[in-house]
Amino acid sequence: MLQQILHDMYIDPELLAELSDVQKHILFYKMREEQLRRWREREAWDALAQAEGLRPSKVKRASNKHIQWLLGADGEVWVWVMGEGPGDKPYEEISEELIAERARLQAQREAEELWRQKEAEITKKFRDALANEKARILAEKWKVETEDRKAAKILEERIHEEFKRKEEEERKQGEEQIRLQEEQRAKELYWTLKQAQLHCQDSEKEEREWEEQLRRSKAADEERSRRAQRARDEYRRHSLRAIQKGTVAGLSSMFQELGQSHEQEARLHHQLPGTGLPSPLTGPDRTWERPLRPLSREVIVRWFKEEQLPRRAGFERNTKSIAPWFHGIISRENAEDLLENMTEGAFLVRVSEKIWGYTLSYRLQRGFKHFLVDASGDFYSFLGVDPNRHATLTDLIDFHKEEIITVSGGELLQEPCGQRDSPPDYHLLFE
Repeated sequence: MLQQILHDMYIDPELLAELSDVQKHILFYKMREEQLRRWREREAWDALAQAEGLRPSKVKRASNKHIQWLLGADGEVWVWVMGEGPGDKPYEEISEELIAERARLQAQREAEELWRQKEAEITKKFRDALANEKARILAEKWKVETEDRKAAKILEERIHEEFKRKEEEERKQGEEQIRLQEEQRAKELYWTLKQAQLHCQDSEKEEREWEEQLRRSKAADEERSRRAQRARDEYRRHSLRAIQKGTVAGLSSMFQELGQSHEQEARLHHQLPGTGLPSPLTGPDRTWERPLRPLSREVIVRWFKEEQLPRRAGFERNTKSIAPWFHGIISRENAEDLLENMTEGAFLVRVSEKIWGYTLSYRLQRGFKHFLVDASGDFYSFLGVDPNRHATLTDLIDFHKEEIITVSGGELLQEPCGQRDSPPDYHLLFE
């Protein structure tokens, strides 16, 4: 199962949910280790290809670009922080002045443009009116030949003065209107720039929060590295312990000797619960092809009967009795309910619905832990936690009655959790 995960570099989300935190960290470490191995292998192949001339070597371009920092009187890089230098105004006062000045200049430019448009309108209006009036007077002069030309001139000048007076009044009104609009626009621009400044301050706050999240992420990465180091230390400790005790080799030989005794297994079969059980040493049905993963309870029951019964899974060592810690296909919730009133160190083993194997449920002082046991091959081992391989399921349980499962948790199997109801929850496996 672990080799398949490392080959695909993918783990099913449902299977990942079954792993404990320690198993997840160790699995992450294994996958990262596999990524590094593939990268080194690819780099070595590229170097070999370049050495044999199959691929041109990469040539880096020389660059004459460089950076030179301005140094201060103390010989260090010169840095000036606005608002903190000698004689500098506070940053808030400088910011307020800049905003006010920008608003004033913008409003002044807009007011000048409006005044140019207004002045052109006034000039055109009175120029057209004066031309029309002159045309009217000229027409009257031609009609009334006896009219005094001097009186006409005086009338023309009086009319011209009147129009000029009205023009000046309208100009003053226009200037006052433009001035009021300039003041209003300056206020609007001031508040717009002020809001932009506040938004910039909010952006700086978000950047600080992002930096805090980055710091926490780095701290989490360091914690994962420490846990991976502890996992490597645990791996070495288990390996040295197994070599010193010789447990795996001795139990494997015992399993082979027991597997060769047809008569003993036949007697064991007659004392199993229920009737009609086939001999445990009878070879597996040739029509049975195990799916990639459990699909239903019926398939799990057949897998147990075809592959696990011949290997004495769930039995006590050298006896015909089912181990008190063994349970059938029960859920995580049912397992925790069975362990609820027991002390720390209590445990049970249940048939898994996620992988071809089992789940060891362990009682903590506060809460529970669940470890997946891989039985897809010809050995039993914890998925991602314990590197040791055991010939039988009983070997794995007995080994961890003396050796802890993980260094960080210190889990030691002490008290098996037995059946509560009748018939037992594993009766379907032995019918």
